[in-house]
Amino acid sequence: METSAAQSKSLVVIGGGITGLSTAFYAKKMAQEQGMPLDITVVEKSGKFGGKINTLEREGFVFEKGPDSFLARKLAIIDLIRDLGLEDELTHTNPEAKKTYILLGGKLHPMPPGLVLGIPTAMGPFMKTGLLSFAGKMRAALDLVLPRRTDPSDESLGHFLERRLGRDVLEHIAEPLLAGIYAGNTFDLSVKATFPQFRSLEQKHRSLILGMMQSKKSGSEESKTLPEVARNSVFLSFKKGLQTLVAGLLKELQDIRLIGECGVSSVRREGNGYRVLYANGESQLADSVVIALPSYAIAEVLAHVPGIEMLRDMENVSVVNVVLAYNEKDLNTSFDGSGFVIPRKEGRFITACTWTSVKWLHTAPKGKVLLRCYVGRSGDDRWLHLSEEELVRAVRKDVAKIMGITAEPILHEITPLHKSMPQYPVGHLERVKRWRAQLAEAMPGVFTTGAAFHGVGLPDCVRQGKEAAADVLAELKRNTQNG
Repeated sequence: METSAAQSKSLVVIGGGITGLSTAFYAKKMAQEQGMPLDITVVEKSGKFGGKINTLEREGFVFEKGPDSFLARKLAIIDLIRDLGLEDELTHTNPEAKKTYILLGGKLHPMPPGLVLGIPTAMGPFMKTGLLSFAGKMRAALDLVLPRRTDPSDESLGHFLERRLGRDVLEHIAEPLLAGIYAGNTFDLSVKATFPQFRSLEQKHRSLILGMMQSKKSGSEESKTLPEVARNSVFLSFKKGLQTLVAGLLKELQDIRLIGECGVSSVRREGNGYRVLYANGESQLADSVVIALPSYAIAEVLAHVPGIEMLRDMENVSVVNVVLAYNEKDLNTSFDGSGFVIPRKEGRFITACTWTSVKWLHTAPKGKVLLRCYVGRSGDDRWLHLSEEELVRAVRKDVAKIMGITAEPILHEITPLHKSMPQYPVGHLERVKRWRAQLAEAMPGVFTTGAAFHGVGLPDCVRQGKEAAADVLAELKRNTQNG
């Protein structure tokens, strides 16, 4: 039976980042598949859609000012890429640059082969690494015999890893690899919210190491469903940068309403729908609203909703990326890997460095070298108090000490990302569940989604956008049937 025009529904998506655009794309797709006429509007406060994704082409270099890649084995983003017909645009990391280093005691140590998320899956190389003392290696091996934890409550990522593998593995290997993803402190981050697979492996296999070994074998089988380009690379990007994904989404959303340079001051209930009030004084009535903004911005839009303090009080860490480019002939350094990470205990100004032009061969002209340095994490916001000149000087000081590079860069690019890294404290998932129940009670048909909730990576944001779209369609269908 054909749906009449009178049953047409409207959706406003607030936030034009990757989560908001994914929400709009899948809402449009699902509505068409279900035969539901749906008028979609995406509102973005800035003049640019795509959120933190920001590919820059400068003097022959192609580099990312925001995220630089995504995990190849997270299927949500692979499915979106297939839906957009962009598979042929994908590119993988340089197969000759698989080595990653960890700075310890001022020296770069290669990560032992077989590490998966900092967990050993090959004990031989692990027992030979210079990153751990003999006692540290023996303590890690105890994971093979330790009992599983029976308490189902949440715990911090730091406590979990220390309990299973010991303090040395936590501080020297796991912390710089894992906490860096969230720019957080492992003892403040929820293991359930950040790496739930660790708890699942412990519960299923008792030993984290044995579980990760088994998971690696299963992952090899699952990789056969991935595009060819993704099967032997942990990370993927696009030949012309991540902006390709944004452009693909915008192309598919040409027939919906995209409003840039327009903030939203609040969303209020009105009749059977919601009044979206824009910062310029205009407004729009909608049947459903999805708010895909940072936690503090959602708190402003929904300031009147009970329970909003969960989002208002959420910590968001500020970080900055500093890209440095050099003439290769000016350097006396060899690059045989993708870069290095730095444990918190080393006390350096930078937290990690990607050897971008080695890891991604499409990013620099021949004879040039591109480095990307990361600065800032929870408890360390020194960079916020520096001028641009002081910031570059501090980064170059670490680059000189760690890699011996003293040459003058031919260009630099600074990208401050203020309040960009939401922190998931212990109990985060329970608080999110409680907040969403309160929102559903107060404003059914209004949904909040994005990095503040269930994952900060691009695949996680895409997945959450798709889930939000499904929630919208289910709510609109329920209202139509009840109406």
